[in-house]
Amino acid sequence: MKTLTTRLSSVAVACAMVSLSASAQDSSLTNPNISAVLDGYYQTGERPMAERVEGFGLGHTEFAISANIDDMFYGKVTAILEMHDGETELGLEEAFIQTLAMPGGFSVRAGRFLSDIGYLNNQHVHTDSFSDRPAAYRAFLGSHYFDDGVRLDYVAPTDLYWAMGVEAFKGDEMRAEDEHGEREFENVGVYTAYTKFGGDIGTSSSWQVGLSYLRNENGRLTAHEEEHGEHEALADDGHGHDHSHAARYTGENTYIADFVYKWAPDGNYKYQHFTLSGEYFKVTDFAPLEDHDHEEEEHDVHGSPDDLTGWYLSGVYQFSPNWSAGLRYGEVDTQELHEDHFHGQKLKETEVSLAWHHSHFSTVRLQYTNQRGTNFEGFEDDNIITLQYVMTLGAHGAHQF
Repeated sequence: MKTLTTRLSSVAVACAMVSLSASAQDSSLTNPNISAVLDGYYQTGERPMAERVEGFGLGHTEFAISANIDDMFYGKVTAILEMHDGETELGLEEAFIQTLAMPGGFSVRAGRFLSDIGYLNNQHVHTDSFSDRPAAYRAFLGSHYFDDGVRLDYVAPTDLYWAMGVEAFKGDEMRAEDEHGEREFENVGVYTAYTKFGGDIGTSSSWQVGLSYLRNENGRLTAHEEEHGEHEALADDGHGHDHSHAARYTGENTYIADFVYKWAPDGNYKYQHFTLSGEYFKVTDFAPLEDHDHEEEEHDVHGSPDDLTGWYLSGVYQFSPNWSAGLRYGEVDTQELHEDHFHGQKLKETEVSLAWHHSHFSTVRLQYTNQRGTNFEGFEDDNIITLQYVMTLGAHGAHQF
């Protein structure tokens, strides 16, 4: 598990002081970017698979440092602080190096970093327009998937923006549950491939679409694990919270399609802009295999389980320099294994957000969430109000597209 649970000392906090700025151009060895992002909230209820709990809480608070190592390499470290069950948790989200001077449009990143699959995943959660990631992200990527591994990127020399890349990760947080601790997992468990392309429409609009594939060598369920393993643990606190950032539902193959469209008058985002985005997830090949079967035929369950799917559509309109409003709708359909058969589960979420931005460094957000679940991990229909602040201290680079 990537998150280290500990009662923090002042020394640990000092060692975690680090920045969110991803701008290598403004950094140097003697003048690194250092900053913190503070995330606090009050919430009237709880969402399935989400980390925020009812009442007051500390959200995804980040500390980071980034700088050019020299003219060939750039480095970044990002630590996170979160509260869970009265304990303060310190975790390491990023610790990577990246090349700066490879020829031909290639670059390499190695260490711990956010995967570049999908649209939202490679962005830090404090940049979101809503208090939590969509349900599909929480179900299939543990909110945001970061891991230890290596990435090779390529940007093509074309008029139309066209980027592609491949990644290989350790994959511990994407492993299916091993009830008896006897399963042999692959040491390099996750491989990804993605491509993204986009361009401008006149001076006021731009767009990007992407396709991603994630291969999880350890994504198959084992028989009876859901009944006696994972979901038994989920029932311990009554809400199904797992604070390890692990994916709740996995399979051998995950396919993602994403798009984003942005509009701003004459390309000036300061006073007014609109963003429309969405993603679709499909997860296949998750049913358990027979222990004695070497030809990878599926375990004998009653009926073929449907693929796991999820999607969301989001629209955010900043109608003045200081105010923005967002509307997001999403669904996730999953399967839960009970002995020799699967039970279908469905979750629907409608979210409305109103945010006040005094500057680029401060946001206060009021959000309403309506959630409707059908046999989804014991959650019932609910209406949730969230009041959140996100404040940035220190250097802060530009957000990604």
